[in-house]
Amino acid sequence: MMFARAVVIMVLYASLAASAAVAQTVADFYRGKSIELDINVSVGGGYDLYARMVARHMGRHIPGNPTILPKNMEGGGGMRLANWLYNVAPKDGTAIGALTRATAFEPLLGNKNTQYDGTKFNYIGSANDEVSVCVAWYTSGIKTFEDAQQMPLVVGSAGVADDTYQYPALLNHLFGAKFKLILGYPGGNEINLAMERGEVQGRCSIPWSTVKATRRSWTDENKVSLLMQYSLGKHADLPNVPLVMDLAETDEQRTILKLIFGRQVMGRPFAAPPGVREDRVDALRDAFMETMADKEFLAEAGKAKLEITPVSGERIESLVLEVYRNTAAELAAKAGDVIK
Repeated sequence: MMFARAVVIMVLYASLAASAAVAQTVADFYRGKSIELDINVSVGGGYDLYARMVARHMGRHIPGNPTILPKNMEGGGGMRLANWLYNVAPKDGTAIGALTRATAFEPLLGNKNTQYDGTKFNYIGSANDEVSVCVAWYTSGIKTFEDAQQMPLVVGSAGVADDTYQYPALLNHLFGAKFKLILGYPGGNEINLAMERGEVQGRCSIPWSTVKATRRSWTDENKVSLLMQYSLGKHADLPNVPLVMDLAETDEQRTILKLIFGRQVMGRPFAAPPGVREDRVDALRDAFMETMADKEFLAEAGKAKLEITPVSGERIESLVLEVYRNTAAELAAKAGDVIK
C-alpha cells in the first residue's frame, strides 16, 4: 500500500512538473539567462563581425531579454561548429550558431564529415544575402579570370567545406582555372593577412560586403583584381565583374551552378539545433527580424559599412527544403565532385 501511494505521488509530481514546463512562457524561460552564440570562424572576419553585431542588439528583442555571449568555434571550414550544434549543444534555446552558408547543403553534396541533417536545423535568419568575389593580389600578375585559366594562382582556404575551397575548386573542374589551394587557415581574416604579406596570391571567395567593410583599401588603391563574382545575379556595385553563372555553356552546368551558388541567398545564416521548442524558435526568429529593423543596430551596421539585406529564418528553411526536394541524387553527386 505504501509503495503504491509513493508511485502515485511520484506520477503526480512528474505530471505537475511537465505541466509547469509547458506553461512556462518564453519570457519566463529566458529571463536571467544567457544565450551562447557560437561563430564558425576566427575573430575578425566577416562572419564574426556580423555575428558579434547581432549579439550586441538581439537580446533586447527576445522576451525576457537574455544576454547573448559570442564565442568562436572555428575548424573544418565550419564543420566543427555544425556537428557540435546539431549533436551536442543544448536543445533548449540557449545555444545558437553562426553557420557557413554551405552548411545546410554539405550532406547533400556528399561531405563525409557531416554528422547532421541540413534540413533539420532551426534556421533563425541571416543579416544579408551575399555576393562573393574572387580576388588576386596585384603582385600575382593575374588580372582577369582568363589569366587564371592560363597561369596558376595560389589561393588560401579555410577547409574543404568552406566557400574558399569549394568555389575555386569548381572553377578548376568546370572551367579550366588553375587555382592552387592552400588549406588550414582558421578563417577569412587569416587568409586576407596571408595575401597581404605574400604568403598566398589570392582569395577566391570573399564576400563583397566584407571587402567594403574591412578591406576597402584593396580596391581604392588597386591592390586586387576582381576576377569573378559569385551569386545568381550581379551586385549593383560590380556591373563589369564577370558573373559565374555566365560561364555556363550547358544546361547541366547551369543547374550545378544554381545548386552551388543558390546558397549565396542565405548570406550568413544563424541557426538553433533541432529539438528546440517551437515557441522559442518563433521568438528567436521574430527577435532576429526585429533586430534587423532596430535603429541602433542599423546605425552600427552603417558605421561599419556592413550591408543589411535580411533574410528570414522561414525563407532559409524553405530554400533548404526546396533544394533537397528538387535535387536528384545523380546531379547532387556531380555537383559534389566539382567542388572537391
